[in-house]
Amino acid sequence: MLPTLFRAFIVWFAILLLAIVNGALREKILNPGLGEASGHIASTLILSILVVLVSWLSMSWIGPASFREAIIVGSGWLALTLAFEFLAGHYLFGTSWDKLLADYDMSRGRIWPLVLLTTLISPPVIFWLKRGS
Repeated sequence: MLPTLFRAFIVWFAILLLAIVNGALREKILNPGLGEASGHIASTLILSILVVLVSWLSMSWIGPASFREAIIVGSGWLALTLAFEFLAGHYLFGTSWDKLLADYDMSRGRIWPLVLLTTLISPPVIFWLKRGS
């Protein structure tokens, strides 16, 4: 299981880099062209698609031996994402807790939880699709 978790961490780090690029793209291109609300929605959908694509391309390399291990991979990715978002977001980048939590307010059109759900379920769903287990 340890090699699987190490490879899963490497893939999560690649997803993190894609998320950072996606955020920069949102700020420089999407928000100015679409407006902030639509830019965030487009950016969230793009990142969700990227998470699924990376999961699809990497699941064989990560190598979970069972559906349960694939669930552990997705849960680990979710935990790492939340830890990075809140700890790095607040302590490294100085984002207020209120602003960090605002992305979870779906009643205001913030669909960031979709990325979190995608991050959690992509590994087990893709494992199941590829292995039929």
